[in-house]
Amino acid sequence: MNGGESLRESAVFNLGGAVTMIVDDSPFSLTLTANALAGFGIRPSFAIGSGAEAKQLLAEKTIDLLVVDTDMPDIDGFELIRWLRRSGPNPNAFIPVIMTASHIRRGRVAEARDCGANFVVTKPFSPALLLERILWVARDTRPFLEVGDYLGPDRRFRHTEYEGVERRADMLRRKTAVESVAL
Repeated sequence: MNGGESLRESAVFNLGGAVTMIVDDSPFSLTLTANALAGFGIRPSFAIGSGAEAKQLLAEKTIDLLVVDTDMPDIDGFELIRWLRRSGPNPNAFIPVIMTASHIRRGRVAEARDCGANFVVTKPFSPALLLERILWVARDTRPFLEVGDYLGPDRRFRHTEYEGVERRADMLRRKTAVESVAL
């Protein structure tokens, strides 16, 4: 698929072969998420109760989708994703990541975006909502960016042309003109 192409809305997905990892320290949430995924054909390959164990497996196994809880006692989801995105030549560094959260403040949603997650889903979620988010990340055409200490999918969702006056470009042109005159 070319960088400019996106999957059409009517595209059919066979999720049965997706290698999926769920990371959640709550056995109840882990089971609910695994059952939701199984309901639409994804048999989670790994259902893990700790961030440290997930980190070890992500370094060893290739995964297609990661569903990770934000709050865990050892390594929380934010730290795990930051590590994953920076894990070098690891093919998992670029996998889709959906974060789940029981209670999340607006600042924590921003933190999820800034650590490199593709999407945040709040608990309790319906299987239909989870499937919708999985399909959304499957169709997502945003490039991965490395800007400062951020590495992950482009955080901007709209790529529209700006129709106003480009003040920054004008200021740069003026500055360059003034500097060249001063020389």
